[in-house]
Amino acid sequence: MSHDDYAVEPVWGLPGALPPGETLLWQGQPRWQALAVRVFHARKVALYFAVLAAWSVIDGVADGLAAMAILQGVATTVLVGAVAVGVLVYLARLSARTTVYSITSRRIVMRIGMALPTSINLPYTVVQSAALRRHRDGTGDLPITLGGNGRISYVLLWPHARPWHFGDPKPMLRGLAEPEAVAELLSRALLAAAGPGGGTASPVAAPEAGNTGTAEPATA
Repeated sequence: MSHDDYAVEPVWGLPGALPPGETLLWQGQPRWQALAVRVFHARKVALYFAVLAAWSVIDGVADGLAAMAILQGVATTVLVGAVAVGVLVYLARLSARTTVYSITSRRIVMRIGMALPTSINLPYTVVQSAALRRHRDGTGDLPITLGGNGRISYVLLWPHARPWHFGDPKPMLRGLAEPEAVAELLSRALLAAAGPGGGTASPVAAPEAGNTGTAEPATA
């Protein structure tokens, strides 16, 4: 596994041309809307400022303030909230635009980094298991459990890491538009890489319909 910074991509989303015998199976990017909601929490921030605006109205009426003074306070709160949400949405769009996930016949490649692009190679030899996590908006995430020498810094992975797993960071393909199709493709790639004799990697297990949690990986 390697971490390489690069300025020019010979192949979009990859740090270099694929070696002989390796095939590119899929490439994709996260949906910025999913990142805005679940990574940068733009919706929660918007709700927070909406509550502040409502409270300023209630507090102003209770204190007997003039309507114009109340409106000025609300306008200030709304303006600050709009700027904050706008910044978060911009970061989500930038993160999605600078991210490329690639699945080949031998590895998973994550090109991430808004300021300094970094390529993270995850050979199937270090992929222990993977799972599918679906969300109500139709997008999904694929958290990946690594074994052996596959440990990667959470700081390096963020925001493409399973939340709150600081001690055992797990890379995660976030905000996929067609998560089931990608999970199925990755399952086939893991099984093919394991060969007839099997291996340590497990295929991706899809959760049951309506489940928004992470499914347990199946046994290869």
